[in-house]
Amino acid sequence: MVIISPAQAAAFIDHTLLAPDATAAAIEALCAEAVAYGFKAVCVNPWHLPRAVVCLRGAQPLAITVVGFPLGASQTLAKAHEAGLAVEQGAAEVDMVLNIGALKSGEADLVRQDVAEVVRACAGAPVKVILETCLLADAEKELACRLSVDAGAAFVKTSTGFARGGATEADVALMRRVVGQHVGVKASGGIRTADDFLRMLAAGADRIGASAGAAIVAGLPHVLLSESGGVK
Repeated sequence: MVIISPAQAAAFIDHTLLAPDATAAAIEALCAEAVAYGFKAVCVNPWHLPRAVVCLRGAQPLAITVVGFPLGASQTLAKAHEAGLAVEQGAAEVDMVLNIGALKSGEADLVRQDVAEVVRACAGAPVKVILETCLLADAEKELACRLSVDAGAAFVKTSTGFARGGATEADVALMRRVVGQHVGVKASGGIRTADDFLRMLAAGADRIGASAGAAIVAGLPHVLLSESGGVK
């Protein structure tokens, strides 16, 4: 067993602010907090990305952004252009929303191509595919995971936080089972406490998206991890 500190636990967290009314000052504060706590990344809307890149220059947290957010219903060409621009502007990772309507319509090839074009546009920067699990049946979640992996995604992710539900342990476990150990699973949406954080890690998440990162870390006197990285 390995005991890690709250600061080490913070390395699981993408510190997130995606509210449409977020101000420049709020983004600067978010970045400062991420640096202070040692979070893995700061996730912001595309318009705020250049500011986050400047704020985080020379610091540990990554600057990341979202694509096709929050509906996933943009044209593939638009998603790919948005992703490519984000990488040009300094995004270290891109979180894209799956084309949910296409998936539910049985258009698997379109869904796969949608992800693949964004992956291609990111030119090596890791892509996380947001499934919006609360809108999908389990079979659709499994298919979305397989299509995302086939298209070159580095992670699958539960939620945008803008739909009717967020991350659940059951969904994280399902996603981990489908993608195996070589693709990441990011839990996001409704993760606000240290208990939420631990439950998502125990279910198989290896990245957590949350706006409540400071509160989560403050509630973690310690986290117990096995040598393989899973929470006990």
